[in-house]
Amino acid sequence: MTDFHTVEIHRDPRGFGTLWLNRPDKNNAFNAQMIRELIVALDQVQSDSSLRFLLIRGRGKHFSAGADLAWMQQSANLDYNTNLDDARELAELMYNLARLKIPTLAVVHGAAFGGALGLISCCDMAIGAEDAQFCLSEVRIGLAPAVISPFVVQAIGERAARRYALTAERFSGAKAQQIGLLAECYGADELEQQVEQWVANLLLNSPLAMRASKDLLREVGNGELSPALRRYCENAIARIRISAEGQEGLRAFLEKRTPRWQAAADSHKEPRP
Repeated sequence: MTDFHTVEIHRDPRGFGTLWLNRPDKNNAFNAQMIRELIVALDQVQSDSSLRFLLIRGRGKHFSAGADLAWMQQSANLDYNTNLDDARELAELMYNLARLKIPTLAVVHGAAFGGALGLISCCDMAIGAEDAQFCLSEVRIGLAPAVISPFVVQAIGERAARRYALTAERFSGAKAQQIGLLAECYGADELEQQVEQWVANLLLNSPLAMRASKDLLREVGNGELSPALRRYCENAIARIRISAEGQEGLRAFLEKRTPRWQAAADSHKEPRP
């Protein structure tokens, strides 16, 4: 098991993981070490067949304040090729997160600036606190949100991405929900309770079906119809119907009983006080 210094993986016995950004003294700001450790951590998650889904969260007061000041000072002295290597490392992180086999849910509180919006946008879903603060802050320091831009545009649309990338204005959790970055936002005092509700809901679902649905929706993309897409979708439902979990789900429904994946999650529930 890798010994991490800037991130932490927690595996819940119910069958899901939480990847924590763990530099609370630096407001979980990105540096080269954190980016590398996130890549390694996602590789571990990808290879762990016991995990049904993954939460991404930040320790301390903030989700992530963006790029670390000391790291930015160092990058100011790097040549083009070294900066390109740094960019490729960040891109590997973002693309690996976006392509993760299992569903991903970002849980956002406090500040989420710069590259943090990339992490959030790469997740399948995101929720957060109403008083969270978001910002594509790069232009304020003479930079551009280059590597994260495709994922941000996918999450909030081209028009909103242009506005917030060009103005670098801050916006709240409520606005983040309005433009599609967050699925839901909640009062800060109820966020943890709502996280548990999201977890409980995801645990109702077949792990295989969630993976298959994620693959399916990636292939479907924007839904443009084609003969090849039609064949892919036909094959997708045929494959999952004859899978072990597909068969178990259908039998459980017809027999009016709980499917095995729900029973397994229930057996690991912690007793409430």
